[in-house]
Amino acid sequence: MAAAFALLGPTASGKSRFALDLARRYPLEIVSMDSAQVYRGMDIGTAKPSPAERAEVPHHLIDLVDPDEPYSAGRWRADCLQVVEAISSRKKIPLIVGGTMLYYRSLVAGLDDLPAAHPGIRARLDAQAARSGWPALHAELAKIDPASAGRIAPNDAQRIQRALEVFQLTGRPLSSLQRGSRNDLPFALQAFSVVPEKSVLHRNIEGRFDAMLAAGLVGEVESLRRKFSLNEKMPSMRAVGYRQVWDFLEGRTDERRMREAAIAATRQLAKRQLTWLRGFAGLRGAERLESALQQGS
Repeated sequence: MAAAFALLGPTASGKSRFALDLARRYPLEIVSMDSAQVYRGMDIGTAKPSPAERAEVPHHLIDLVDPDEPYSAGRWRADCLQVVEAISSRKKIPLIVGGTMLYYRSLVAGLDDLPAAHPGIRARLDAQAARSGWPALHAELAKIDPASAGRIAPNDAQRIQRALEVFQLTGRPLSSLQRGSRNDLPFALQAFSVVPEKSVLHRNIEGRFDAMLAAGLVGEVESLRRKFSLNEKMPSMRAVGYRQVWDFLEGRTDERRMREAAIAATRQLAKRQLTWLRGFAGLRGAERLESALQQGS
């Protein structure tokens, strides 16, 4: 059976840099596990590998769709299985790298049989949110499904709506429906995680967002708005950093508050990613990845 490795970690934890360093010393190809890097043109705000890095080390599952197109965990899983098989056929080692924990969960546990969207329920939830705000609906979700609420930001309208919708349709918390048994993979998978000290992670998050601003993140979002038919509810524009810049371009905030909001939102994202990591069985520390590669290569 073919073998693959996964390197997980919160945003700004240094996992991509570590993966690139390993790929310079081992016959690796990197498989992105990032729900924002799938979008073309979203380069700066997703910390996408540079053209030089991609020329040096093959990267996969990047630039798959335009920002106004849909993409799902199910599609990523199917794409990932196909890519891992192709890399293995070339006698190279697949290294899956990223922080989209829902993607990782879909890979190792399979996909859940959840009810389809219900337009009527969604319309009622939208109206309720318009009256009282999404944080109030998040508080409601925390009462019926604390596990899901712990992984969802108080302003993440799409995921709050979906969790409440599933509960209203099934009478069961979304988290209980997501506890499927492990799906058999067509390859052996060993998974590792990068978990920096909190102070280091927060410093990295702040420094990286400032670097994104200096590199032209605001201009990137302006260009995307001109090129594609986007709105702020689309998953691409609700990615951390992009939605704060969107608010800035709409005149809802100034640059200082936009920066502060983006850094705070990124810290909250990292906190949720760490919560996911604690729930995954079998993860080992990233310092053990190189010895595993030595044994497997």
